[in-house]
Amino acid sequence: MGLALLAGWAGAWAQAPAVPAPVPRIALVLGGGAARGFAHVGVIRVLEREKIPFSLVVGTSVGSLIGALYASGRGGAALERTALQLEEKDIFDFGVVTAVAGMGLARGDRLERWVQGHVRPRRIEQLKIPFAAVATDLNWGYEVVLDRGPVARAVRASSAIPGVFQPVACQGRMLVDGGVVNNIPISVARAKGADLVVAVDISPAVGNTRITNLVGVTLQAANIMFSLNVERSKRDADVLITPAVGDVGMLDFSQKRRCVRAGAEAARRAIPAIRQAIAAWQAARTPPPPPAPPQVLAAAPPDADKSPD
Repeated sequence: MGLALLAGWAGAWAQAPAVPAPVPRIALVLGGGAARGFAHVGVIRVLEREKIPFSLVVGTSVGSLIGALYASGRGGAALERTALQLEEKDIFDFGVVTAVAGMGLARGDRLERWVQGHVRPRRIEQLKIPFAAVATDLNWGYEVVLDRGPVARAVRASSAIPGVFQPVACQGRMLVDGGVVNNIPISVARAKGADLVVAVDISPAVGNTRITNLVGVTLQAANIMFSLNVERSKRDADVLITPAVGDVGMLDFSQKRRCVRAGAEAARRAIPAIRQAIAAWQAARTPPPPPAPPQVLAAAPPDADKSPD
């Protein structure tokens, strides 16, 4: 009877199905940086090709723009085609009246219209991948997470660089660029339940000796301000991707293809680290297999140890 039970145990153990590894909720976090944001496109193309699954996209400023396009369901190739069509004139509607009588050099209407024309569906709640844009409450200095409502208005608010764009009325607040408080919003992804965070840092090199006009002064001030919170926030990423675009000016749209290539190169270098982070997370949460049954030794036949007469 004992041998039969052990044999049954061994058979059941051999046939027991393997426990599937849990799947982490991975967030893609895209930082701000104006024209350097084309690097995000190269990053996404590589991550998509490598089949890294994202359950959440969070972006600040241009990161919210590229993030919204991606979250709407655009694959890497389509995303690149759309992004490369974007020109400075599609975003910056500078005007003398706006600069003199308003609260910024540009209104931001063009940016909002461009997003309306290129992102479907139009509401954040309906995007294929859960998405959030990060902005700043200008009156009180709070971080504002926009994860519902019109996509275009959220992107416009998240991208409203103080002094360059007019503040945006949204959800009962006066909002400006999220980079003022959180230029790489890793903490937002964590708060939304991300198990792992892959973040993209396109922060500039702060030094700039080519400032010649009011726009340059305003953008340089924004660069300095954004860089202060980047150093704090980026430490919490599981994997940080840093394309080599720090020397590209915030309004230099002539470097689009170079930025895409830099993003792709940085993402390729990061793939082993991403896979290692996923594997480590899964290993820590996968239960060990059941112990193997004890080895059963065949009983010796009676009188087997007796010597012949």
